[in-house]
Amino acid sequence: MNLTDPVGDFLTRIRNAMRARHQKLDVPASKLKAEIARILKEEGYIANYKPTEEDGMKVIRVYLKYNTNNESVIRDLKRVSRPGCRVYQGKNEIRRVQGGFGIAILTTPKGVMTGRQARREGVGGELLCEVW
Repeated sequence: MNLTDPVGDFLTRIRNAMRARHQKLDVPASKLKAEIARILKEEGYIANYKPTEEDGMKVIRVYLKYNTNNESVIRDLKRVSRPGCRVYQGKNEIRRVQGGFGIAILTTPKGVMTGRQARREGVGGELLCEVW
């Protein structure tokens, strides 16, 4: 299986699992995906995540989060920067997602962080995705 966009695949798997009301999902592990999962957990979009091994393959197990009406906490995820069209933003260009109700996830020279953190740190970077 040749994956040209592992982050896009990760977001799509989360989106599909949410719509199917799954409690958890496994995705092939990578440092970048682990960092994205960490941010989603810190911001309260997923219940938890843990790196594990399944049939000799390293995977990240993501535990999805639902509210009392059994609706997913994540309304939607949008991949912004893609392999065919990278999107970079300077520290002054990072905008708020959904009027401040969502988060932007960026890779910066200081690591993977939310748009809010990047503005605070005064760094720009590649805008990976938006979550709300």
